[in-house]
Amino acid sequence: MKTNNAQVQMNKSYTILISLIVALGGFLLGFDSAVISGAIRGITIYFEMTDAMLGFSVGCVVFGAMAGNLLAGPLADKFGRKKVLIMVAALFTISATWSAFATTYNEFIIARIIGGIGIGGAILIAPIYIAEIAPSKLRGSLVSFNQLNIVIGISVAYFSNYFLVNMEGESWRWMLGVEAIPALIYFLALFTVPRSPRWLIQRLNKVELAQKILIKIGGERYAEATIVEIQKGIDKKGPKGKLSDIFKNKYSGVMVIALGIAFFQQITGINAVFYYAPTIFEQAGGSTDSSFLQAIVVGLTNLIFTLVAIWLIDRLGRKPLLLIGSTFMTIALLMAAFAFYNATYDFNDETIQKVTNTEIRAELSDLNGQSFDSQSKLFSAVEAKLDANKFLDFKRNEITNFIQINATLVLIAILLYVASFAISLGPVMWALISEIFPTRIKGIAISVVGFFNSLISFSVTQVFPWELSNLGPTLTFGIYAALSFLAILFVYKYVIETKGKSLEQVEEMLIKK
Repeated sequence: MKTNNAQVQMNKSYTILISLIVALGGFLLGFDSAVISGAIRGITIYFEMTDAMLGFSVGCVVFGAMAGNLLAGPLADKFGRKKVLIMVAALFTISATWSAFATTYNEFIIARIIGGIGIGGAILIAPIYIAEIAPSKLRGSLVSFNQLNIVIGISVAYFSNYFLVNMEGESWRWMLGVEAIPALIYFLALFTVPRSPRWLIQRLNKVELAQKILIKIGGERYAEATIVEIQKGIDKKGPKGKLSDIFKNKYSGVMVIALGIAFFQQITGINAVFYYAPTIFEQAGGSTDSSFLQAIVVGLTNLIFTLVAIWLIDRLGRKPLLLIGSTFMTIALLMAAFAFYNATYDFNDETIQKVTNTEIRAELSDLNGQSFDSQSKLFSAVEAKLDANKFLDFKRNEITNFIQINATLVLIAILLYVASFAISLGPVMWALISEIFPTRIKGIAISVVGFFNSLISFSVTQVFPWELSNLGPTLTFGIYAALSFLAILFVYKYVIETKGKSLEQVEEMLIKK
């Protein structure tokens, strides 16, 4: 009996180790998504970016992820999960290194898109591999390693940016280049993991090789039972779902839920907050160092409340978490809009001397002694004094010298927003769409929904710098608050509760006969 227990423990440890290695893809995904937040000021100056160029340089990662979403599934089916993950690790390594050494804007964009393709592959294939390699009793917790690693990667990126921001020379290169270290480790570590036994049997019919892997995972009895289960699944497998199937009337209800949740997860601004966190805090009058430190707190908040969501999702349910989270997201965004709405912009000897551009400082001296109670009034007065290029420089870099705002309220609002997202739309969306689709169309449907989700994310990150510069933070956060309120109404009207229901019961509730 002792030998059996030791064998079980060894097998469990082996499976956990494999899952942890593969889940490093989630870490790189989170790190790559958030690390750009610290490099924004540096790349804007170095590549002389306009608002549109900046938005594209940040959002093009999502553009690459959409390509990764479309390519990863077919490639993983043809060549295997392990080979695609190795390819993903190579893309992360190339992207990080090339981004750090880029000397032209076009080079930088290409390097970022390569990383985006890696993100698109990692977000789909790492969970699939873990689910296929893990015994059913461990599957839920092991698959959650990937989501947990994503938020850990985001937090580590914020820490890394904080400690590298004052590096001599162009610190943004160090921020982006440091990702090559974990990416290279991931690339090498993946050679130690086995190929998916399910893929080996289903695609190549290599039963003996799959059996050896399954024995290491769960022992001989587990291997025999799993092989029988896989082969039965192959025998029962019906016709594969096609893209046209998801547009059939019988699936309209489930597609409305999936596409709606995918839309509201991104349109409410979460990636704008993650990608531009230091920029937002600088808009609230913080120094560069304090802004980076506050971004670390944002990352830790995201991590803590993701753990809370994993604990609550099977206890409280999906729909209650979505309603609670969306409600507090709306409140938080209104708080941020209120803080910026009540901000004033004061011109005096002290604030004018803080302006780093001497030409702008000289031309703004006529405004000494004036105070503005809205950003629109401020911009009207300043635009009359400066040419177009200097006015853009003022909006990007100098406005923070004049703002008087309740910065604590802004910080609380952003933390509440991130915490609310982390217990609701963040993790619940992926759990929900994995439950509501029938098996026949699940693969193609999730790919379509993932692509749509990435498209909305790209749109948000593309326009956010323009919104901050032209609409101002008050209206920007007000728009996101309105969209979060619409998310509450959507969830209340359309989303069903799947907690405690079998997949068959869920299908019966949603699929029209």
